Amino acid sequence: MAGVIYICSSGVDPAAGDVLTDPLFGPVPTLGACVPNLRRIVEPGDWLFVISGRKRNLSQYVIGGLRVAEKIDALAAYRRLPENRMRREPDGRVHGNIPVDEQGQKHAFDRHSTDNFERRIQNYIVGDRSLHLSTPAEVALSRAQTLPTISDLKRKQRNRVIDVMGRHAKLSNDDVDRVLDWLNGIKRAAHGQPPR
Repeated sequence: MAGVIYICSSGVDPAAGDVLTDPLFGPVPTLGACVPNLRRIVEPGDWLFVISGRKRNLSQYVIGGLRVAEKIDALAAYRRLPENRMRREPDGRVHGNIPVDEQGQKHAFDRHSTDNFERRIQNYIVGDRSLHLSTPAEVALSRAQTLPTISDLKRKQRNRVIDVMGRHAKLSNDDVDRVLDWLNGIKRAAHGQPPR
């Protein structure tokens, strides 16, 4: 496999003011609390791309992607990446994507069900590359182009992203290259640079 593209939960739209806690596109991109089924199947070298969740009166958009470098367990992530530990910020919002505390138990701020906790703390993804659309111009272009781009990629024309690809879709090497070219093109266009 070469990659996966998936849709966030309804209402998750970082450009509309929501905090995106997973994945995190920092200096070391990570994915650790959500989509355990996808984290399990990807391998080093694969890409994971994320689309914003449904939100009233806003088109969904590809937020970005990260390339998998390695998979570790959540307790190892807790020790190695303290900046990604779950914590409540002064604004009251919870940040971080490591769902365990220092003993490896379910973190008090982790909102996921306890039913699959043991499965969710496996395969914490540490990336070595990422591409994140975050400026207003980048987001506007991604909002305008995501549905037609995904429709073209999956060869299915529908009115909503979920109807084109479901909650997630596997991507071939060619698909990953196309998505990366498209996202890099958005970055160039948003900053007034000519296409390659």
